[in-house]
Amino acid sequence: MEKPQIAVIGAGLMGHGIAYLFAAGGYDVRVQDPASGALEKLPLRIGDICDLLGTDRAAAERVSTGQSIEWAAGGAGIVIEAAPEKLALKQAIFADLERLAPPGAILASNTSALPITRIAAGLKNKDRVLGAHFWNPPHLVPLVEIVLMSAANRPAADCLAAILRAIGRHPVLVHRDIPGFIGNRLQHALKREAIALVAAGVCDAETIDDVVKQGFGAGSACLGRWSNRIWSGSISPRTFTTRWCRISMSRRTRILILKR
Repeated sequence: MEKPQIAVIGAGLMGHGIAYLFAAGGYDVRVQDPASGALEKLPLRIGDICDLLGTDRAAAERVSTGQSIEWAAGGAGIVIEAAPEKLALKQAIFADLERLAPPGAILASNTSALPITRIAAGLKNKDRVLGAHFWNPPHLVPLVEIVLMSAANRPAADCLAAILRAIGRHPVLVHRDIPGFIGNRLQHALKREAIALVAAGVCDAETIDDVVKQGFGAGSACLGRWSNRIWSGSISPRTFTTRWCRISMSRRTRILILKR
């Protein structure tokens, strides 16, 4: 079967890596972003990924850019939305996608925490709408959480999962649409326990960091972006613990962790 055209909505932190993955897999990719600066930087950013991974720079030639959603989604078989984490913005984008993308196109959001049900609330046909949570950076972390709202999403989810496996990703299905999905909830559970151990005087933050590195390993999916920043030296263990103590008290995090 002929490879579907891919549209990526958003050329930023996640969008450029997602575009690379599909282009490196042999797909033609159209990337839309309202910011011309982000589009201008896209070929260079994709080229940098090619150099980092030692892959053919020809992948960048399969990516085209534009500022029109109609242009990007018009002939697409799969659309991945990678816009900022703002519910109203995502809802507006999906309203446009429902109108402009072909009727059979799969429409997926790369949100890391927002429920897909809320993003798709105003849409008429929700069967083809999914979550597709690529982990950051998407060209290095293979996990993709495919989030279903109901059993009616299963055909679209299976199709997307097959394509993701073909381009070297590791998709998992999330059968219940809850805030934070699976991976982020596991990360937050680990962070809450780390904060509690330090607060109770069981150990200091440096010991937490040591246990995580030596016990779990740098490849553990539960550690995620924050622990990677500790290991790279861009954030200290103490700053990590202090920051998450503060963030964990915020309303948003309580919702992500506690809401069922």
